[in-house]
Amino acid sequence: MTATCASHTQQLDAAVRLLRNGGVVAIPTDTLYGLTAAASDVGAVKRLYRIKGRPAAMAVPLLIADESQLEVYSSCVPRVARRLARAFFPGALTLVLPKSGLVPDVVSGGGNSVALRVPDHPVPRTIVNRLGGAITGTSANRSGAPSPTTAQEVRRQLGSDVDLVVDGGRCRGGEASTVVDVTGPIPRVLRQGSVAREDLEEALGMELGEAAS
Repeated sequence: MTATCASHTQQLDAAVRLLRNGGVVAIPTDTLYGLTAAASDVGAVKRLYRIKGRPAAMAVPLLIADESQLEVYSSCVPRVARRLARAFFPGALTLVLPKSGLVPDVVSGGGNSVALRVPDHPVPRTIVNRLGGAITGTSANRSGAPSPTTAQEVRRQLGSDVDLVVDGGRCRGGEASTVVDVTGPIPRVLRQGSVAREDLEEALGMELGEAAS
């Protein structure tokens, strides 16, 4: 199903229907096109890993609709995480937190943490609200290939392996989100992306740690 033959509403309806039934769908976000499956659907998430060619030990991030859902998918939301969420949600910041029991091991790569983001784009947030749960938010590409910013790029890489590509035009961000680990006493930048380190430190009033080598 392509965007040229379906209205925006029809695309969203189809995406939600597919995700409810184990589908894997590519959607636009504020940063890049994301490859989504319902986070609670272990079979769909495993299929997503196969489509990407992603190692099972590599966790995938989750997209949520608003800050309040941090507490649903994390067992502990520290004060520093709330401050960052208030400053940068919705937006291009992903927070790594201790996961709750609602996060399947396949999502977390078998680990004890989960990466959560509220995108500044209506499509993923609408889908999450209509599904009633989080969706995966990994980039819609083969592992190691360029991250796509248009639906056409997604189709070139993934072809018919995905059930639907929701065409929202070119992503305005074009750069991955910044990932900050807030599971320890000092927040650490795991990946520098759209949100500058200086802006994070200004919001927190403290210096951030470095990712472990």
